[in-house]
Amino acid sequence: MNKVSNNWIIFTDLDGSLLDHDSYSHKAADGLLGELEQDQIPVILTTSKTRAEVLSLRAELNNPHPFIIENGAAVFIPQGYFTTKPEGCIETDGFWIFRFCQERSYWLAILEKAKLIFPHSFSHFSVMKEEVIAQLTGLSLEQAQQANQREFGEPITWLGVDKAKHEFILWLEDQGGHVLQGGRFLHLSGACNKGQALVWLAAEYKKQRNLPTTKTIAIGDSGNDIAMLEQADLALIIRSPVHESPKLKRTHGFFISEEFGPRGWNAGLRKIL
Repeated sequence: MNKVSNNWIIFTDLDGSLLDHDSYSHKAADGLLGELEQDQIPVILTTSKTRAEVLSLRAELNNPHPFIIENGAAVFIPQGYFTTKPEGCIETDGFWIFRFCQERSYWLAILEKAKLIFPHSFSHFSVMKEEVIAQLTGLSLEQAQQANQREFGEPITWLGVDKAKHEFILWLEDQGGHVLQGGRFLHLSGACNKGQALVWLAAEYKKQRNLPTTKTIAIGDSGNDIAMLEQADLALIIRSPVHESPKLKRTHGFFISEEFGPRGWNAGLRKIL
């Protein structure tokens, strides 16, 4: 890759984007990830996954940068990554953490009420055995355990009819919840999204690194990526083998990959850069 200006920041979804939908492999993107690191272009893992899942993957990818978990619920910045701790961050476990919504327990209490109104119509991670989560996601038991270490929201699997699903979502929204349709699950949390987290972190880079401007690229494949795909300067939609591509309101500055998953990620991002 030719040397590009180092005020680019790349925000990428994981499942179905940087990671293959079925195998969770990132192999096809590894070469480009190495080049980006060499060129000092941060790749920010921006995902519906938990902190435990991302920490495991970050180690695998040798990614030292901040990351965004649970659909924009919180930004985690390694302590000392910036010169000063960003305003509004708490300091825990070696990270500066900026939170955008309430903790998981708050949403679990709302789901308990929902069970009275929509009996036997849905299930969710906190009541599932890890074997069931592994079966639903294709993850190993250890990975399923990490996926269940949620801090800010709850993945839900809908078991009822489509019409009732719409009513269920409206009911959750009336309770102050924010519901996103991901590749596999409904995700319930507060009024947070990946776009809001992208804007906050890009502004922090600009301030802390004293940059005249930052240029952001967002990469994603499903509905829970729309907010960041709309907010970024440039967007790359990764084609999915299992669902339609997200529909954006923006009319320019976006690209659609020809291939799926990390192959599409690699080819599409090379083309943009």
